[in-house]
Amino acid sequence: MPARRDQILLGDIGATNARFALLTDGTLGPVQWLEVCEFARFTDAVDTFLNGHGYQSPITGAVLAVAGPVEGGRCALTNCRWEIDGIELRAALGLAEVHVLNDFQATALSLPHLQADDLCALGAGRAVPDAPMAVLGPGTGFGVACLVPGAHGPVVIASEGGHASLAAASRREDAIIDHLRSEFGHVSAERVISGSGLENVYRAIAALDGVEPLPRNPAEITTAALAGTCPTARAALDMFCAVLGSVAGDIALMFGARGGVYIAGGIAPRIVDHLRRSEFRARFEDKGRFRSYLEAIPSNVIVHSAATFVGLKSIAERAHGA
Repeated sequence: MPARRDQILLGDIGATNARFALLTDGTLGPVQWLEVCEFARFTDAVDTFLNGHGYQSPITGAVLAVAGPVEGGRCALTNCRWEIDGIELRAALGLAEVHVLNDFQATALSLPHLQADDLCALGAGRAVPDAPMAVLGPGTGFGVACLVPGAHGPVVIASEGGHASLAAASRREDAIIDHLRSEFGHVSAERVISGSGLENVYRAIAALDGVEPLPRNPAEITTAALAGTCPTARAALDMFCAVLGSVAGDIALMFGARGGVYIAGGIAPRIVDHLRRSEFRARFEDKGRFRSYLEAIPSNVIVHSAATFVGLKSIAERAHGA
């Protein structure tokens, strides 16, 4: 009789994509992507993954990283209709344990495990050993977390920093943010540096410049900007990169992140060459009397395709005694 295998369900759940994998006896299996819009409920997506995976041993637990605030093991995702409830999932699958945490909390826990090939440097700087490390990033939304090393293991501070108010750095940005304020009221970082944020900036620039923009989604705006075929798209992407640098520098100051600032999410790895040429690093360092403080802090784009699962694996191993 074959030995019983210990299998733990890992999930990285965003507003656009849900990614799942099985951790089997400490080995991470392939990551499968599902589109959130194809499922009415989170549990429907879980069933599809498990039924299509052909697993032979029972699932003993689950660790889920979700794009939104978590309270009491439950999360209503910020940018989609799904609700994820650890108690409901535990009962539905007969699991011993279900851990639900913020997605950037899991990504932060991956940072000590990432190698040089998993990162792409933006600018100079040298990490201070055992200092806090901040991770942030644009995707469907904008996430922020901080990892603080400690003698008994790292502590992660999860946050909803993407919804903090956004400050402008020029009169042009003042005008764009004021235009967005007329549409949304409150203008957060996420309203500019996210997929939908890039669309917001594209429309605002077109309106301010008296241009009739072609209807474009974020990927199309990015493609046109990089190809140089649309000045409005290029201006939108340039502002996106510049504001990302300003916000990243603010977050470095807030957390004292002298261990480094790491850019995660689905967008940055696709535009990393443009980020290097953009105002990102200049705006990151442009903090007045604290310029030298920021100049010493390294900033990197995480290019590891499954960094969140590296963090989830570390959580699962600790929680289940692997």
